[in-house]
Amino acid sequence: MSDVELAVVGEIAAIGRDDWNACACPEMADGPPIDPFTTYEFLAALETSGSVGQGTGWVPRYVIARQGGQVIAVMPSYAKGHSQGEYIFDHNWGHALEAAGGRYYPKLQTAVPFTPVTGRRFLCRAGYQEIGQIALIQGAKAVVEQQGWSSFHATFCTEAEYNMAPNAGVLQRIGQQFHWHNAGYQDFDGFLAALSSRKRKNIRKERIAAQGFGGDIVTLCGAEILPEHWDAFWHFYQDTGARKWGTPYLTREFFTQVHAALGDQVVLFLCRRGDKWVAGALNFVGRDTLFGRYWGCSEHHPCLHFELCYYRAIDFAIAHGLSRVEAGAQGEHKLARGYLPSPVYSVHWMADAGFGSAVEHYLEAERDAVGEDIEVMTSYGPFRRDTGAIAETE
Repeated sequence: MSDVELAVVGEIAAIGRDDWNACACPEMADGPPIDPFTTYEFLAALETSGSVGQGTGWVPRYVIARQGGQVIAVMPSYAKGHSQGEYIFDHNWGHALEAAGGRYYPKLQTAVPFTPVTGRRFLCRAGYQEIGQIALIQGAKAVVEQQGWSSFHATFCTEAEYNMAPNAGVLQRIGQQFHWHNAGYQDFDGFLAALSSRKRKNIRKERIAAQGFGGDIVTLCGAEILPEHWDAFWHFYQDTGARKWGTPYLTREFFTQVHAALGDQVVLFLCRRGDKWVAGALNFVGRDTLFGRYWGCSEHHPCLHFELCYYRAIDFAIAHGLSRVEAGAQGEHKLARGYLPSPVYSVHWMADAGFGSAVEHYLEAERDAVGEDIEVMTSYGPFRRDTGAIAETE
């Protein structure tokens, strides 16, 4: 480690597309990235659109490791003045520390802002994984200590990154989401055939109800998405964001920029009644996964949310040979619609050892509870017992 240099920069452009993507997504040399969210293109769009930066509570603090002048590892990190837009909740930790006379914010958050999607967080150039991960974690700890901040958090990291946590002196946390898994289905009816009779009938009823909104549903990809479609979706997104979070996280310009940068990896499901767009869902396509991101509507129609966010996503995944659909955070209602509980991982480090010890005890109990939750909910999943679908997705 003595010949590894660490630095922190406030703009991703200071690192550059080539060096960043060589660490974040080397697989792009022969195809699409595993997920688009840690690419230079996605993160730069967040910055240049004003969705992150001063005044947003997400101020970029990218950690870089260099060896021999070459960038060997990078980390998408932000100085956070709140815990909004993270989806792995630590508000109670903040309350506890402040009640004891400490200060929880700012903290250093390694994540993709507003994006509860599992992916690599310690991004290392091929051949530098071990030294790069160690360097980045040491760099994160140094930033926290030098700035007098409370803690470092890497959320929605991979299972491999989670497993290395004890050796790196950081704490482990497990949560859960609901994901759909493609068991080689030829079409949506093939998926339905794997479900219990009651769940199969319920989904068919919901799809019929959704189609009764009085219009048509279109799937738009890449160049098919025009500014008018983004204008309509922005209206839906603003409405949902205002109701859920008080203020939408992303600017209108972000959608224009990310569409231009990522092209065919962007998919919109939009509902039109007459000459009016009334609902929509935004998705991104990874190498083998469809990632559902945002949904919104200007009119309420029964089951339209289920149709656009869950069933159309399954249709798309089957048609394009994708192995999985990740439909976002939370939502036990997804279980009845074929989405099974899956663990999600994060790692954490507290600058104050006493506070860190208290959090560690909390996480031990939480891990046991989440594990039991996943086991119980999986056993009550919607699949017929003779399909083997449950065993395949555990």
